[in-house]
Amino acid sequence: MVTIRNLYIASIKEFVRDRAAIFWTFAFPLVFIVLFGVIFNGGGSPNYTVGIVNEDGGPVGQALASAFKQVSSFKVQNGSRSDELDKLKKGQVDMVVVIPAGVSQSVTQQQTATVDLYDDPSTGQADTQIKQSIVQAKVSEFNKRATNTVPPLALQSNSILTHQVRSVDFLVPGILAMALMQLGLFGTATPLVTLRQEQVLRRLGATPLPRWQLLASQVLMRLTIALVQTGLILALSVWAFKVQIQGSILAVLALVILGAIAFISLGYLVAAISKTVDTANGITSVVNFPMMFLSGIFFPLAALPLFLTPIVRALPLTYLGDALRQIVTGGTPVFPMWVDLAVLAAWAFVCALLAVRLFKWE
Repeated sequence: MVTIRNLYIASIKEFVRDRAAIFWTFAFPLVFIVLFGVIFNGGGSPNYTVGIVNEDGGPVGQALASAFKQVSSFKVQNGSRSDELDKLKKGQVDMVVVIPAGVSQSVTQQQTATVDLYDDPSTGQADTQIKQSIVQAKVSEFNKRATNTVPPLALQSNSILTHQVRSVDFLVPGILAMALMQLGLFGTATPLVTLRQEQVLRRLGATPLPRWQLLASQVLMRLTIALVQTGLILALSVWAFKVQIQGSILAVLALVILGAIAFISLGYLVAAISKTVDTANGITSVVNFPMMFLSGIFFPLAALPLFLTPIVRALPLTYLGDALRQIVTGGTPVFPMWVDLAVLAAWAFVCALLAVRLFKWE
């Protein structure tokens, strides 16, 4: 028993001295709890920009339009049917609610009238269900106040897309974006710090080999892996799950190269500021997990609390996922394509510049 006790005490001391182990064992799970708690608790109500089209001049139309303005998760704007539907197709609004002409007259005559909801299902099935449930709740509130035996209002959902978008169609671009991110972070930072910690980079630096050639070969190798990753993910998605790629394959590949360069640059920056492999692993994990859950690659951005919007808009994975989804599913954009490309290029340039200035070979 004495031996076991001494070994136990020695193990405890060894564990306590390892700050990285303490962090990943105790602090990191707490970070996850806080992250998911902020996203999914009551404060994480969705936030949507809604176009309201009131074609009914009667009291029912006015009451409904006023009721939708009072929804805390709605940012309401008014306009004509054609203008608001055009904004929906461009991604400038999240949905359009149309109150047709004659609604007030139908309700007065105890006849069922229809309120139209226009939505883009390319944002994901879960997002569509959230939107429909909020609008349906307001319609149901009106019906409860009515004394007629016939429910005066019914909700009619309409899709603006010409092709069916399934959950797997929504997820595939997000999974591809995640794979590129992890290639740039875990596939770049940790191996590079390992080479430096083991003095391999120091020995290579003493040879006639120019350092830029070493770095160029490393970047080209990772770009090759990114293209192979893309081919495998898309081939499996098309073959096994019948995913239809709406845009150009060349456009997908060009975007993959830009996204891979952005995250490889970020990986080199992590390697530049990490002194040990443990530090590199810790930083990459801290960077990786928030981006996975705050960039909209698995669930709609509207499900996030409004105060997280500045963080969401700062993450490069947000723009890579949005751009890939525009090309692969043909869905309405969260941001214009030129914005996605500009942000990714800016991340690549800034991270590469900082990595060059901060990186040490020894």
